[in-house]
Amino acid sequence: MLFRPRTRHRIDRVRYEPKRRLLTVETRTQLTPSMLRFTFASPDLADFCSCAPDDHIKLFLPDPHGPGEVMRDYTPRAFDEARKILTIDFALHDAGPATAWALAAQPGDTLAIGGPRGSMVVADDFDAYLLVGDETALPAIGRRLESFSREKIPVTTVVVVDGPEHAQTFATMADWTPVWAFRRGAHADDATLLRRALNAWATPEGDAYVWIAAEAGAARRLRDYMLEDRGHPKAWLKASGYWVRGRAGAHEKLDA
Repeated sequence: MLFRPRTRHRIDRVRYEPKRRLLTVETRTQLTPSMLRFTFASPDLADFCSCAPDDHIKLFLPDPHGPGEVMRDYTPRAFDEARKILTIDFALHDAGPATAWALAAQPGDTLAIGGPRGSMVVADDFDAYLLVGDETALPAIGRRLESFSREKIPVTTVVVVDGPEHAQTFATMADWTPVWAFRRGAHADDATLLRRALNAWATPEGDAYVWIAAEAGAARRLRDYMLEDRGHPKAWLKASGYWVRGRAGAHEKLDA
């Protein structure tokens, strides 16, 4: 593992040796109309490690267009090290191979994964946190909320989903303020809905860390808004395109 030297706020980078693992579905749970949760077990998880809530693993899925495999990036939602149980949530937001696999999968089925290759670990030493995204960001947002080790850290989440039935709740030590934006009946794109919600976010006293993950175009617009309009420090913001409209399986890192 390789760590970056400490700066004013601790943000460490960790690297792992890549490894392919074969997992078996243990349970399947419908969390919301648009989110399926699976737990997986495997002896291959004996040395699994994931240090950051927004880590990514590769899922190796059947290619719907022929023999072979396709890869998709997903968040390790939780890992029970003692029981060697890995949880992955599937946002059912398209008709691709990951959604097809999730809709058909049952206990006893298998799935191959790889990674994660690395982590960017943001410590709990900021004065406040802002987490922004769409359904695809909810696994990472939920994991981050559950991971806070200091009580009463102000954390605001701003998430766009289709309607109230798609919202989720999380157990957290943080002083959590959830803000939900709903597409249904709004007649606006995700970036517009999220920006409207962010307009009402009062910049806190002290230092805030901002994390954004959504469709790449929306994430880019929100990143620019936070940096250019709100004057947020580049070093304390991370934005990612978890999916790219019109490009199956694509994602983008949006480095400021």
